[in-house]
Formats: sequence, structure tokens, C-alpha cells
Amino acid sequence: MNESLEHVLNAWRLPDLRRKLLFTVGILVVFRLIAHIPIPGVNAQALASLFKTNQTISMLDLFSGGALTSFSVAALGVYPYITAMIVMQLLTPMIPRLEALAKEGEAGRNKINQYQRMLTVPLAFLQGFGTVELLHSGSLTAGTQVIPKFGLIGVDLATFWQSLAMLVTLTAGTLLLMWLGELITENGIGNGVSLIIFAGIVSRLPTLAQQTVVAGNSIVGPIVLALVGVILIVGIVLIYQGERRIRVEYARRIRGGRQVQGSSTHIPLRVNSAGMIPLIFAMSIMLFPATVSSYFTASSVTWVSTVAKAIYNLFNSQGLLYWMFYFVLVVGFTYFYTLVVFQQQNLPESLQRNGGFIPGIRPGRQTAEYLMRVLNRITLAGAIFLALVAISPFFIRTAAQTQTLTLSSTGLLIVVGVVLDTMKQLEAQLLMRRYQGFIR
Repeated sequence: MNESLEHVLNAWRLPDLRRKLLFTVGILVVFRLIAHIPIPGVNAQALASLFKTNQTISMLDLFSGGALTSFSVAALGVYPYITAMIVMQLLTPMIPRLEALAKEGEAGRNKINQYQRMLTVPLAFLQGFGTVELLHSGSLTAGTQVIPKFGLIGVDLATFWQSLAMLVTLTAGTLLLMWLGELITENGIGNGVSLIIFAGIVSRLPTLAQQTVVAGNSIVGPIVLALVGVILIVGIVLIYQGERRIRVEYARRIRGGRQVQGSSTHIPLRVNSAGMIPLIFAMSIMLFPATVSSYFTASSVTWVSTVAKAIYNLFNSQGLLYWMFYFVLVVGFTYFYTLVVFQQQNLPESLQRNGGFIPGIRPGRQTAEYLMRVLNRITLAGAIFLALVAISPFFIRTAAQTQTLTLSSTGLLIVVGVVLDTMKQLEAQLLMRRYQGFIR
């Protein structure tokens, strides 16, 4: 404990590091202030009732950092930007132009980042339209409209301009949060977008804890939640830190008329290379059918209403089948995203170009096959663990007899991952100045 306190004091004594820490905290405070600026024209009572009865909409609130609860200017959070980032990562290996940009170093990555920002604008506008239209339709609140006046077609001029202003405000709120996140990344400590999501989740913990205690009929529920939370945190840390080190040798080379001595290093293949992205993919797919079908549950056509209700009930988070689908999707997306990231890194070609080789393995195709074989084996453990974390709310709800923390496992995964990443960056800053880091 004393050593940890000493490390914190060492970080605080450094003027430049202290400025980075203060800058990061300041930007997060600005984000929390923005999250409490509401958009006019919203039925606050109906919105509060919606969050008490609907667990599906709480997923969107997770990424907005609680801003959707009050439907503030930051109600969409940074989710459209994350979606744009994922889309660009998936398109990069499929589009030769983007793949060429990714290999051009810093200039190419900056260009891809610019495309991500541009893609965020239409995605934020479309998500804003879908969210507002869903709240306006009243399909989630038994006919009560959370947003009474909304529409872009076939409405009076006042409603049109009010609706357009609402959508522009939501889009601008997302872009503002994206800009704040990039400011943290450039001038602060840690990944800015991840820290914004982290701040939003942490700010909700006191409220969630209070709801859990109040909703429980006995002390058993909170105790079970606390024990499961500790186990999950330990497991997440072990999986995030776990890696398989592949030994790499570099032969002697001639540079500038001089012979460079060969060296030995390793390639760290992480057990969980995909991070939290598979959970976002899987949950987005699981939410989509229920969200779309909710539009048609009140249809006047009997068979349309029947089919819509059947789909909605099938993808309802209260059922066992929902969590079985969720488990399979998380495992599948973990392998898929790990493969995408591995192909983008292009490790075999990079090793061969720089004169590196794995002892006992031929450079080129055999090296690629060997690395893929090892990666598939260690990813199995990471994929199953992520899937167990994803479905843990089902077992927590059954054991603790509570509904309040249904989506806490995803939030916990994000929080622990962001904390570990930020600690590593702080450690790197301290080690550069010859101080001992946080992580041993």
C-alpha cells in the first residue's frame, strides 16, 4: 500500500505528468457537465418510467455514460464513433486503397482517422433519428410518447424544425465527445474515448448500488453480487494480462558498411486480442431484432403483430435462449475480430522483411501458419471467458434475485480494461523518468 502511494506521489511530483493528469480530469469533468444538459421537448416522467421497465434501452445508456437517462445533448455518447472505428477496421483489409494507407505509417493512419470522423457524422445522425423515432413511437412505453412532437416528413413546419434541431444537436454532441476524447489521447493520459465511457459507467455505480440494495429482499443478493464482481475482476485482469510469447531471432546484418549483431526478442500474442469489441458486436446483433420488432407489436394487421411479438419475446433478455445465442455470438465474433486484427498486423511479412525468424519455423507461409495455429489455441480461452462474462448477468440475476445489474458485466469489462490500459501508460511515463512503475 505504501509503495503504491509512493508511485502516485512520484507521478504527481513530475510537472509534465501532473499537467497531463489534471488535463484528463478536467476534460472528464466537462464531459459530465455536458451529460446533464437536457434537450427540450422530452417527457421526463415517461423517460424515467422507460428505464425502470426496459432493460434493452439500458444498453444504449451504457455507452452514453448515463446521458440517455436525461436525454441530454450527449445522449448518443461516443457509440457512433466506436461504430465508425469498427467499420473502418473491417473495411481496411477488404479495400486495397485503405490497406495501402494503413501501411504508410503515421500519415496513412491519420488519413484513416479522418475517414472515421467523417463516417461518424452520418452514423450519429442515423442513430439519433432511430433513437428519437423509437421514443416518439411509444412502442416501448405502452403508447406513451417520450418525445411527443417529432417528424421530418408530413408534419407541420414547427415540428420539422424542432425535429431537425434535435437531430443536429445529438450529432453535434457526439462530435463534441469525440473531440474531447481525442484531446485526452493527445494531451492527457490514456485513451480518451475509452476514458469517457469509463467515466460514464463509474458515475452510475452509486445509483446502481443503491437500486440493488433497495430492490433486494435480503442481504444475500448484494453479497452474491460483490463476490461475483470480485471473481470477474480477477478473471478479467488475468485474461487481459495473459499472453503467449513467441521467441524471435534476428540474424546478423550489414548496415552502412558495419555488421550489426543479431538479437533475440519475442512476439506477445495476447489471450484476448479482441478486447471488448466482440461483446459490442454480439449485443448489437441481439438488440437489433428486438428493437425492429418493437415497432410492429402494436400493428393493426394481426399476423404482423403476432410475428413481431414472437420475435420480440425470442430476443428478450429475460429468456434462456437469448443468453445461449449471446454466448455463441461472442465466441464467434472473438475469433472473427482476432483474425481481422492479426491480418492487419501482417507479422510474418514484417518479420521476413526485417530478417527475423522463429527458431525451427521457416519464414513466410509456414511462419504465418504457425502463428495462426498458436493464436487459435490461446484465443479459445479468451473467447470462452468473454462469453462467460457476457452471460454472467443471467446467473447473477438468478442467484441474487435482482434485475438492476443485468448489463454490469459489459461495463465491468470496459472499466477494468480502461484502468489497466491507463496504468500501463502511466507506468511507461514513470519508467521513462527512471521511476518504478505501477505494474510489476
